Parts: sequence; structure tokens; C-alpha cells
Amino acid sequence: MRLITAILVIFLVLLQYRLWFGKNSVPDYFALEDEITRQQSNNNKLKQRNKLLYADTDDLKSGTEAIEERARHELGMIKEGETFFRVIPSDTKKRERSR
Repeated sequence: MRLITAILVIFLVLLQYRLWFGKNSVPDYFALEDEITRQQSNNNKLKQRNKLLYADTDDLKSGTEAIEERARHELGMIKEGETFFRVIPSDTKKRERSR
């Protein structure tokens, strides 16, 4: 009877060792679970970015308003007959703050 009990205790210790310290152990499981959560968050951000890019491409393909808006903001283009005003903040406010 003692031999069977000793064998079962040794077997239990070996199984516990594998559970806590072996390959695919409980700490590995928790680490993988955290990595999955981070990757899903990253994937959701990338999906949102892709949706915006698809919407932007569709807008550029379908209408001229988006093309005109990009030309104005990114290239600084102006239509014929328009007047462009550029407002430059004065440096006097910066000088007064630094004193």
C-alpha cells in the first residue's frame, strides 16, 4: 500500500511541476493571453485606419470635392478668382510672455 501511495505522490509532483514550470505551463498561458489581448487591440486600431483609408479612396474616386480639398490643404492651390489670405501671428505676444 505504501508503494502505491509513494508512486501516486511522485506522479502528482511530476504533474504539478509540468503544470507550473514545464512547456505550455500556466504562466505561459497567461503570457499568451496578454499577448492576444494586445494583438487584438492593435488589430482593431488597424481596422479603423483601414476603414478611414477605404472611405478616403472611395471619396477620391467618386467626387471632385475631395480632390479639391486635398489640393487646397496639402498643395496650397487656389481657384481662379479667389483671394487667399494668410494670417501670421505676431511675435510680440511671445516676447511679452518670455519677460
